[in-house]
Amino acid sequence: MTDFIHTVTSEDEGLELKDIMREHFDFSSRLRNKIKREKLVMLNGVQTPGWIRPAAGDVIKITLPDERSNFEPQNIPLYPVFEDDDLLIINKQPGLIVHPTKGHPSGTVANALMYYMEQTGQSFKIRFVNRLDMDTSGLLVIAKNAYCQNDYTHQMKANLVRKRYVAIVKDIVESDSGTIDLPIGRPDPENVRRGVMEGGSPSVTHYTVLQRFPRMGYTLVELILETGRTHQIRVHMSHIGHPVLGDWLYGGDNVNLIERQALHAATLTFTHPITKKQLTLNAPLPDDMQSVLDRLV
Repeated sequence: MTDFIHTVTSEDEGLELKDIMREHFDFSSRLRNKIKREKLVMLNGVQTPGWIRPAAGDVIKITLPDERSNFEPQNIPLYPVFEDDDLLIINKQPGLIVHPTKGHPSGTVANALMYYMEQTGQSFKIRFVNRLDMDTSGLLVIAKNAYCQNDYTHQMKANLVRKRYVAIVKDIVESDSGTIDLPIGRPDPENVRRGVMEGGSPSVTHYTVLQRFPRMGYTLVELILETGRTHQIRVHMSHIGHPVLGDWLYGGDNVNLIERQALHAATLTFTHPITKKQLTLNAPLPDDMQSVLDRLV
């Protein structure tokens, strides 16, 4: 469990403990209430009875609640890229759904994480703070506590998380770089397909050509997201006439080159919620996409 320690200053005097938590640690009201219910606040080494008003010089120690998930453990390989007491970032393999659904109640990343916890002697509630489509590979962030989930979510909303993807797209992209600033929505609530549409959510994708393959008619592109809409890259690239290779939903044929969309979440840069250090993490291109590139040359 993660502990937070704060020495009360003169500026804090008069504030209740819950307000100090919000001011200094940005704890959500839900998390503050859970901390109070489970009596996880110590003041000068003594458990506090409630939301008292501490004095300057008092030392507050807050322990985050010990929570756990209850999915079926399954021996599915995980590929950790970074891990500490608060975060786990993995290189998700293609073909894996992140979270169990009615259609896919097992065989998910969540099931793999439960097995991983058993093997490593850990116990935490699984909190996915970014999502990847089943057939998209790359960096997936799991927060091990509510505070880190909340902090990372705030960073994403403030556009402080840099997300870099790599994709193989259909046809030759003529411009070396460009920006697609078009709103994305869901024309039919009964259909998973998204599209560029009036009244949709603001969506911005920057692209840069990494390599062109004129013999086969494909382009390797780097994509930086300012926003994180569902299917954003797939929708935007399809809209400008360059659907992702293998993306049957948005018009990307595969010509027997790959069995999924050739899209990979390659790099993440963000501030660690606890240490406040900037992290840049990379996931190497998966074998199936590298194999396609080798064939396209």
